[in-house]
Formats: sequence, C-alpha cells, structure tokens
Amino acid sequence: MKKESNKKTYQFHKATGALKYTMTNDYLFRMVLQRDKETLTLLICSLLHLTKDQVVDVYIDNPVEPGATIANKEYQLDIVVKLNGDVIINLEMQVINYNNWPMRSLSYLCRKFDSILKGTDYNTAHTVYQIGFLDFTLFENHPEFFAKYQMRNAKDNYLYTDRFNLFVVDLNRTDMATDEDKFYGIDTWASLFKATTWEEIKMITDNNPSLNSTAEAIFMSTANQDILEQCRIREDNIVHEKLQAERMKYLENENKTLTNENQSLSNENQVLTEEKLLLNERVAKLEKLLKDNGIQE
Repeated sequence: MKKESNKKTYQFHKATGALKYTMTNDYLFRMVLQRDKETLTLLICSLLHLTKDQVVDVYIDNPVEPGATIANKEYQLDIVVKLNGDVIINLEMQVINYNNWPMRSLSYLCRKFDSILKGTDYNTAHTVYQIGFLDFTLFENHPEFFAKYQMRNAKDNYLYTDRFNLFVVDLNRTDMATDEDKFYGIDTWASLFKATTWEEIKMITDNNPSLNSTAEAIFMSTANQDILEQCRIREDNIVHEKLQAERMKYLENENKTLTNENQSLSNENQVLTEEKLLLNERVAKLEKLLKDNGIQE
C-alpha cells in the first residue's frame, strides 16, 4: 500500500479507546465500503492483486440506505461489487461458523455466475469472485490465511476457467500470511477488520497511510446514530445466532452420544443374545448326554 504524501487531518485521529463496533459487524462492513469508494477500490486491488490504474470503475451494485433496517435473513448482507463493467465480486463478512460455508459460498458464487440472458453466447459470462472474510477457520485440518479455489483438472491441476473463483480470508490466521499476501496488504486488511481500539487503527494507518480514508469512514459511520442502531441489532442477532449454533452443536453432540450409547447397548444385546443361544445349545447337549446315559429321562 502506497503512502500518502499529504498531511491531511482526519477526525479519527482524535478518537481513543474501544471501537463501538468492529468491522466484523457485517452492517458496519457494508456501510464503510459504501461510504468510501477509495476503501472499496483498495480492498479489491489487494484481493485481486491489481494496481489502482487497472480499476476503471468499481461500485456496489446493491447499496443499502445508511441506517436502513435490514431483515435478519440469509444472503441479506452480501455486498455485490461490479468491477470494470464485466467482473462481479460478492463480498461477505461471516463471524459464525454454521459448518456449511463450502456449500453456502458455492451457492453465492453459482447465483452470480448463472446470469447469462437466454439466447446470449455463453462466452459472455462474467468473471465472478465469491470472497468470504471468516472469523473462524474453515478447515481445521487445513488452515490457511488467504485461500483461493478454482476449477482445475484433478490429475494435472490444469485450469478449467479463470472466470469462476472462490476466495476465503481467515481473519484469525494472519500468522500464516505468505510474503505475497503481505506484499498486497491482505494481512493488513485482516488486522484492520479485527481491530477493537482506535489505538490499533492508528497504528495500522501510521504504517499504511493509504488506509486513512478507511479509518475515517469507520469513524464517520460509527458516529451516525442510525447506523449504530443497525449495528447493535446485527450484534444482537449475531449473539442470538451464536447461541443457536452452540445449542445446535450441543444437541448434535448429545445425539451422537445417545447414538453411540444405543449402538453400545445394541452390541451388548447382540452379545447377550449370542451367549444365550450358546448356553441353550450347551444345555441341550448336556440334556442329551444325560438322557443317552440313562441318567435323565
């Protein structure tokens, strides 16, 4: 990220203490990207490894009026970005692990890719990206900070098409950022999104002055009471959803435990049944032996 040459004074420079909400709040995430086109441009450039002069035009295709109420429904807070007129980028901030992200993200990606009008040449299909910022590790046995998935040949890894792309940024694994990730500042974005105090943000912007406008957009958005109210509602919903997810996980574990216990009892019953059959066979043989020897009629 290039340093700014000017010494412009921003309002966030005077802010101290804890942020009211962090950028992991998907409503605030959306408001900041909507408010500041510079932020949107820099973020897209980092993720797609572009230079600013390669961005002819970029805008959010599904903007929301700042402070407007958004129903707590799935897919509601996806940010659909149009880049240079022919690239569609779907951005999503996700803090709760419902253990369905692979299928969910593919659903997002396919919806955006399958937008060819009837009778139109398939070669006109837009290049699409589904980019998820996750506040959890997607694959515990295969952690990665910035993962890129594409359709490739299973034998020799030959690329099928570069128009179908699924990216995942693990906000908690900046320790695994590669030199390339750091060169494009993706680890810096992750740190910014996770920052909980203004002191952290100032430290980030001191080293990356190009993010001053982003920090200012965060400050201005969190100074808007209508936006703050919607951020609060989203936080309440997230807490509720987390409790639901934890309860569901607990019930699933309980169900697994009961299933295992039932299986164990079933196995024990099977053993007892087999032992009973064996015992009956032995009793029958003993009775026959006694009868054959005139000991028992």
